Amino acid sequence: MSAVLGVNAVFHDPAAALVVDGRVVAAAEEERFTRRKHGKQPVPFATWELPERAASWCLRAGGLSPADLDAVAYSYDPALAPAPGADITAGDWEGLRTLYAQRAPLFLRTALPGLDPVITRFVPHHIAHAASTALAAPFPDSAVLVCDGRGEARSHWAGRSRGGALEELAAQPLPDSLGLMYEEATEHLGFRRSSDEYKVMALAAYGEPAWIGEFRELVYATGDGGFRVHPVDWGSFVKRVEPGGDWTAEHASLAASVQLRLEEVLLELARWLHDRTGEPALTMAGGVALNCVANSRVQRDGPFERIWVQPAAGDAGTALGAALYVAHCLGDRCAPMPTAALGRSWADDELQTWLAGAGIGYERPPDIAAAVAECLAADGVVAWFQGRSEYGPRALGHRSLLAHPGNAANLERLNDIKGREQFRPVAPMVQLSRAAEIFSGGPIPSPYMLFTHQVSPAWRDRIPAVTHVDGSARPQTVDPAQEPLVARMLTRFEELTGLPVVINTSLNTAGRPMVDDPRDALECFGSAPVDVLAIGPFLVRRPALAGASPSRAS
Repeated sequence: MSAVLGVNAVFHDPAAALVVDGRVVAAAEEERFTRRKHGKQPVPFATWELPERAASWCLRAGGLSPADLDAVAYSYDPALAPAPGADITAGDWEGLRTLYAQRAPLFLRTALPGLDPVITRFVPHHIAHAASTALAAPFPDSAVLVCDGRGEARSHWAGRSRGGALEELAAQPLPDSLGLMYEEATEHLGFRRSSDEYKVMALAAYGEPAWIGEFRELVYATGDGGFRVHPVDWGSFVKRVEPGGDWTAEHASLAASVQLRLEEVLLELARWLHDRTGEPALTMAGGVALNCVANSRVQRDGPFERIWVQPAAGDAGTALGAALYVAHCLGDRCAPMPTAALGRSWADDELQTWLAGAGIGYERPPDIAAAVAECLAADGVVAWFQGRSEYGPRALGHRSLLAHPGNAANLERLNDIKGREQFRPVAPMVQLSRAAEIFSGGPIPSPYMLFTHQVSPAWRDRIPAVTHVDGSARPQTVDPAQEPLVARMLTRFEELTGLPVVINTSLNTAGRPMVDDPRDALECFGSAPVDVLAIGPFLVRRPALAGASPSRAS
């Protein structure tokens, strides 16, 4: 039996996770505490940040002190980093990154007084990614596919997990990287790399893959579990979008070409891996596994019967993976990840103290779920702050903005509230028992919003706000056994409107991390045109919604 603290403080998305006796106790990203999205620092490229606050909170959540830990697992192994001058993807920064990682035990001792630095263990970055999904999955054995921008000297890892033991079957050395290729496209299209790749995925739906032939020559699988990515002259396709610039149909076509080629190569890698392992299940992690369109292509057209993607599949998830991997090495049997709700929460009396301190009026309705459903049915936008915050980038019914999906104008309304580009879609949450009636072409259940589905033609006009331009949606299925409060809200909303679906997008505004604590929730509610704040059992209303009537879908 052991207590292991996992730490990611390497590239971006610093995070910490605590695993005790093989069970995930707590996990959180540092950005939720510091309010610096992705842990970005003002110095160019210096994106690493020690997750001091997240680590301290994880220990408090587990009732432990630093001295109680059996190990600290750091999700980067400096011994595997490229030799100075050998890595063309990072330049002079690689030596500084490696030095930082080497000194991580001393930094951690300073951040967590009482910690013995000797217990820090370095876990290779892609092994941490692999463990984060294979050891947390709801099944014990699987093929494992990891794909991201980079980690030490690689960009990809493929293998097998049997009883928690990881076996490597293929790995792709740098500089070839699907993740870095997608990052370059992100930057060329006017977005922030290592941050806004999901915007490219959304933009792709508005274009045709006009340059897929060229990308098939530049990016391809090699038949041995790896791939090649040749340098791309992005300007030869379409002019770079400068900050504040506009996108054209050609930019959407570039996004569509890059997106399609990514899907095709991932599908080839998955087929190779299935041929080698024969496993019926595939687990996936790495930043590329946050591309829900590509995940769905692998699920739909690939050879695996089941696919499971860890909800914090990006670098934040390596904190969890490192902890699980070291716990397994120490002899613990790791339990499946029970939920993504692994972050902070507050008791009702604590929330009431925050509300009283803010000096705003509030009420405590008999059933907060029913009260919120009534607000939504009246076409109000609700800031929903309930239970423990989510680990990973998706709002999954704990820190969410909710709205009526039957009003097509709510897409533009929510994008305006959040300060987002208008081509960005919003997602539906749906009762698990109704999901197959409305959504097809993706796995059900789908509790973590990591796959896209097609909206049934009969439902597209009924829920236009959550139907993307290509007829797709990224649903979150809600199981009443796991999310009883959200399920109760959905049930009441359907009674009022005839729709078992509610819009669910993250509770934040552009450029800011997702809301995490009560102060964040009150600040967001005070600064954004949101009608209602549902915080624990309490409801804070704006007068404009008073007296409105529910709108029933046809």
